[in-house]
Amino acid sequence: MTDRLTLRIDLDSPVPAYRQIVDGLRILLVSGKLARDSELPSVRRMARDLGVHFNTVAEAYRTLADEGWLQLHHGRSARVIFRDVPDPTTDQMDEFGKRLRALIAEMLAKGVPAATLQVDMRTAAEELEP
Repeated sequence: MTDRLTLRIDLDSPVPAYRQIVDGLRILLVSGKLARDSELPSVRRMARDLGVHFNTVAEAYRTLADEGWLQLHHGRSARVIFRDVPDPTTDQMDEFGKRLRALIAEMLAKGVPAATLQVDMRTAAEELEP
């Protein structure tokens, strides 16, 4: 994966490295850039490539495995598996809405125009559709 698709993390970011890895891989998975049966690098190789501790990558891989995206092979690598798209619960939708509103409020507070946010959100949603 690291040869074809570049995953980058910002070690200076307030977002934990494992979360950046999860979010970056989830984008690749949702958009179809990481297809079923794709093999991810081993935990140690990914950690070395990203400059993080192997436990950071292991936690990210476990999170994605718990979400149904990966099948983990202890001591080897992780493979993308077929995943049925679940129907979100009402509680999940409420939580997504709260997080989205908080992010939008943060961006507006930093001076990003609402019109720009609308275009960016529409573009991001379209790019992520497989």
